[in-house]
Amino acid sequence: MVAMSAPAQVPRLLGICAYGSGAGKTTLLTQLIPLLIAEGLRVSVIKHAHHRFDIDHPGKDSYRLREAGAVQTLIGSRHRWALMTELSRIPSLQAEEPSLQVLVSQLDARYTDLVLVEGFRHEALAKIEIHRPALNMPLLSAQDPDIIAIASDGQLDSSLPVLDLNNPVTVARFILNWMNAANGLMPQT
Repeated sequence: MVAMSAPAQVPRLLGICAYGSGAGKTTLLTQLIPLLIAEGLRVSVIKHAHHRFDIDHPGKDSYRLREAGAVQTLIGSRHRWALMTELSRIPSLQAEEPSLQVLVSQLDARYTDLVLVEGFRHEALAKIEIHRPALNMPLLSAQDPDIIAIASDGQLDSSLPVLDLNNPVTVARFILNWMNAANGLMPQT
């Protein structure tokens, strides 16, 4: 088990990156999250989207309110709440991608120990690279000193730890050991 962060601390960030889409970042994340939660971690995710996306649907009240011009729309219930911010309605932010730092600041650190970051491969944060040799893409780790391991479905020659992409338990164990080392604790076996 990993020692959880004290409330109001900045949670630890770990990126999951790949050269392009289709490598399996989201698939790996959906496998890792329950494994890390089972170890006592409170896990959050920030996912970068390269295109317009919508989490709301035409006809719903929240969609109608947002379409009417609200800059922010917060929907809440006893089960969950979600905040949507229309950056296109803030003139000073219209052309900017929100930075990872800005997105992380929107999370409540009281509720998370680890933020898994999908995408943002150019950000300076510890990352696990997903690499599938069959896709014939270059290794990002050759140019990115922030990559701490490679999860692959094939054989690689690397000085970094190479994790079996098809064995999410091994990847989760690596993450737990990385967090323990950062917290000054002994690695798990």
